[in-house]
Amino acid sequence: MKMTGNTVLITGGTSGIGLGLALRLHEAGNKVIVAGRRKDLLDQIATEHPGIETFVLDVADPASITRAASTLAASHPQLNVLVNNAGIQRPENLLDPACLPTAEDHVTTNLLGPIRMTYAFLPHLVTKDDAVVLNVTSALAFVPLPATPTYNATKAALHSFSESLRVQLAGTPVQVIEVVPSSVRTGLMGQQDNEQAMPLDEFLTETLTLLDAQPDAKEIVVESAKFARHAEANGTYDQVLTMLSSFKA
Repeated sequence: MKMTGNTVLITGGTSGIGLGLALRLHEAGNKVIVAGRRKDLLDQIATEHPGIETFVLDVADPASITRAASTLAASHPQLNVLVNNAGIQRPENLLDPACLPTAEDHVTTNLLGPIRMTYAFLPHLVTKDDAVVLNVTSALAFVPLPATPTYNATKAALHSFSESLRVQLAGTPVQVIEVVPSSVRTGLMGQQDNEQAMPLDEFLTETLTLLDAQPDAKEIVVESAKFARHAEANGTYDQVLTMLSSFKA
């Protein structure tokens, strides 16, 4: 991925990792479009950060995705980078039937969202040089946090989807990159003040440094995520799972 001169669409861009990436990529000389559900937050971002554009988009709504693909292909024909970042993470008690809607929401937002976005935007992206689909997964795709079972499952599925997507797009101009965060200090699970989580600025710096150093990368795994990403290969899977099992949401 080239680090400047892109036109980038970032879903879930109104806070956390999405907003952080938007600001950093904008500063690096990219045209950035921040997409999210809440128009008030989008308007605030546009006011506070001149040059960043915004678009109301709900990745849980297929009609919203279809509308976005059509509108943005016309208004931003140079769009060449899609960042599938939007997601939710909530605890579930699998013995409580009332948690089923929470599980379903995770699948709709975290998995169907990026799959639908990819299907909607690929016809445009395959016509662009230096095109990228960047999927934000999680270290929990590789060893689950039992307190958030469906979140982990959606991220594992998105990892697998990214692998297949990369193979199918071989020979096209579209690069597929998976970014694998560890726990980051954002509001995703209310860990913005958790000293055990990685500070957001540190995550952004490490991730973008790795992207710059490895323009042909398939995966960008920050150092603090490697203990989970490589647990099975290293023979430490059971130990890591036991450690994560002690977390109570």
